[in-house]
This record gives sequence, structure tokens and C-alpha cells, in this order.
Amino acid sequence: MPLLANTPFIVTGSGKFFRNVQLDPAANLGVVKVDSDGAGYHILWGLTNEAVPTSELPAHFLSHCERIKATNGKDRVIMHCHATNLIALTYVLENDTAVFTRQLWEGSTECLVVFPDGVGILPWMVPGTDEIGQATAQEMQKHSLVLWPFHGVFGSGPTLDEAFGLIDTAEKLAQVLVKVYSMGGMKQTISREELIALGKRFGVTPLASALAL
Repeated sequence: MPLLANTPFIVTGSGKFFRNVQLDPAANLGVVKVDSDGAGYHILWGLTNEAVPTSELPAHFLSHCERIKATNGKDRVIMHCHATNLIALTYVLENDTAVFTRQLWEGSTECLVVFPDGVGILPWMVPGTDEIGQATAQEMQKHSLVLWPFHGVFGSGPTLDEAFGLIDTAEKLAQVLVKVYSMGGMKQTISREELIALGKRFGVTPLASALAL
């Protein structure tokens, strides 16, 4: 990954929990720096007691490469978490980017404005592999949110707040949809024409395949 050469990153440790970071940052986080040839990395700080970086490091690094290119360097954070309601929806909705995106857009007015580029979705894959990392990065070329069915979500943004906010917005809307479906489904929703009007008002270009449904 020559694009990341000599770049430092804060990473979570494998098997660590976010809730423990404030209690012992050095045991749960690390600062790693990509080598000058982009072929490896070394630890600058943290990851004490023989801890190692997250098993999803290939997905993070490869996604960073694609988001750097897609946003001209604006996106600096890749976040992965196990968002409960988004995971739940992967069991009941068709795992198709256009279908999933459209359902989330219809879950709340703000969604299309927050992620007009939609939600990329992978087929189920074994985690912690180069293959899932490459597939995630490919979707990150087009989407700032990527779902791993039955597992979790990746989000990208310029800052921690924005990356978390993106995932949090999608997760909140997934929670709304879970409640709607449990109450018998939608009786009315935001129409295609209204979604188009939203895009025009806020100056965003909605994902065409989702808008066409």
C-alpha cells in the first residue's frame, strides 16, 4: 500500500473493547506507522502486553486507500462496529445495495442527505482476510458506508465525530425500520419525488440505482 507509506494510524487492538479504552488506552489502542515501502507497519505506541492490531487491519488500510482517492484526502477515519439494528436488517431485507439504501432513505427524511451515496453491501465473507478487505475497499470507492451481512458495518469520514455520526444515523434509522416492520410494515413512506426534492434542496446527488426503485 504505497499510498499509505510513512503514515501513522491509531488502531484498536484485536479482541479489545471500546468501553475499556478510557480505562487503559495503551492496552486497548496502538499507534502504528506504515513502513516507507508501504509493505508493512511497526508499532510506535500502545498495544501493550503483546496485543496486536485488529484482525480487520487489511480492510481498514485498503479502505483508507480508496477513500483517500475518492475524497481527495478528506476522509481520514475508517470505523468498524457491530451495529445491532443494521445487522438485524441484513436478515430480513434483500442484501442489495439499491434495495437496502432505499429502505433506509425512507426510514427518515435526514438519511438521503447524510448518505446520498448509499450503503454498499458485500456478500457474506470470512472476516479478517485479505479477500474481505479487498471487497470492502472496492465498495468504499463508491460508498462511505459498507455493510457486512450478519456481522457489522464500516463507515468513513473526515473525523471520528463524522464517521461515528454517519454510522449512528444509519443505525438509528435501522432501529426505526425494525420497529416499523414489527408493527406490520409501512402504510405510507417518503416518495421518489420527495427524495428527489430532498436531494435538490440540500445539493446532494442520490444513488441512482436506489432512486430508480
